[in-house]
Amino acid sequence: MSYARRWRSLALALLLASGIASPAPAVPQPPAAPSLPSAFDDVDDVPLPDPDLWQRIRMGFRLEPLDSPLVAEHEAWYSSRPEYIKRFVDRGSLYLHYIVEQVEKRGMPMEIALLPVVESAFNPLAYSRGKASGIWQFIPSTGKNFGLKQDWWKDNRRDIIAATDAALNYLQRLHDMFGSWELALAAYNCGEGCVSRAIASNQRKGLPTDLTSLKLPPETQNYVPKLIAVKNIVLSPASYGIDLESVPDEPYFTTVQAPPKIDVKVAAQLAGMSQEEFVALNPAHTKPVAAGTGTFILPVDKVDTFRANLESYDKPLVSWTTYSAHKGESLDAIARKHHLTAGQLKAANGDVRLDKRGRLRTASLVMVPMGAKAAQPMKVASLSTERLADPAPAAPAPATSGTRFYVVRSGDTLYGIAVRFRTAVERLLDLNSLAAGAVLHPGLKLRIQ
Repeated sequence: MSYARRWRSLALALLLASGIASPAPAVPQPPAAPSLPSAFDDVDDVPLPDPDLWQRIRMGFRLEPLDSPLVAEHEAWYSSRPEYIKRFVDRGSLYLHYIVEQVEKRGMPMEIALLPVVESAFNPLAYSRGKASGIWQFIPSTGKNFGLKQDWWKDNRRDIIAATDAALNYLQRLHDMFGSWELALAAYNCGEGCVSRAIASNQRKGLPTDLTSLKLPPETQNYVPKLIAVKNIVLSPASYGIDLESVPDEPYFTTVQAPPKIDVKVAAQLAGMSQEEFVALNPAHTKPVAAGTGTFILPVDKVDTFRANLESYDKPLVSWTTYSAHKGESLDAIARKHHLTAGQLKAANGDVRLDKRGRLRTASLVMVPMGAKAAQPMKVASLSTERLADPAPAAPAPATSGTRFYVVRSGDTLYGIAVRFRTAVERLLDLNSLAAGAVLHPGLKLRIQ
């Protein structure tokens, strides 16, 4: 302490002691606040927001921003098509929770969970000109390399669980090979040989080997920018004028033991689902009969219904058989032999290869309905409602305090609304006294519960 400061301190002490100076008055304190209840006293009464899967996805993003004008181009493309975004969200809501959990288990960037948006818009029946199939768009050879069996009955490239596992295995291998997720994604699109050659070419020229520096096919140059554009829209949908529908952060489906053989239509009806809804979860089956599948994928809330109905079902599970056709045999002749029309056979055997005269190019199995009646579309009414455990009532139930409504927006479909609210199309039709195939108009108020 300096001499001047020591002198001032000593002088103040003397003045206080002599009473000439008095200490500064104490600052008045506010009165004590009244006792308030703890924020946790009635925690059970506080409604918590439903957990949203998009937030979980956002928390897992790890890829760096991509310095490419292509990102902005694809942001503009997606954001100018809100109905396209709505469609892939409707479809993706069935599969996203499962994919997110698998990506998390492997410690991979969460951007990968959005890759099916770029590949297929989450359409499990998507089929490209390059013969790629399923939401992950495997070509036949790559699918086989990663264990996706493709035979007359089934194409596992379209199996949601098997194809997701194969896609993540492939991407992990590509990441180990190139040491970069951006390069791994590019290789997923055009092949590891394509990316390896581009890297080697730049190395010979002394050029950088990051993604944006490589000379790659136009589709591949746009591939990762598309994914980053989707990621950016998911990060901040409002910034792009997008209303991103909420997806619950909970499992939508699970697996259940399946019979050795069963008509796809019958399986759907036993689960209390439309055939469209059933196929969306079990798209790998390429024939009217699901054979040797082992398990079905069903919504979590349909498993008990399926098991109960299957146990009490006393009719044949299969209404189709197979016929071993010879090369050169006419489809018309096969139809006459089984008292059917050629149109019925063509509808059930869309993948059969015919020449210009309608004859088989190769020996092949042909699906044949067992009798003309079996060939007709089976109606739900053919199943005894007394033996079905479907909880949906035959008529709208009286309104209760739990009644919920939804106002139809442009582009909405009954199927999309049913998926979003975890219900069945038939349930929506019943609750709103609508006929099958009804057209929804924006502004229509639908009862959903």
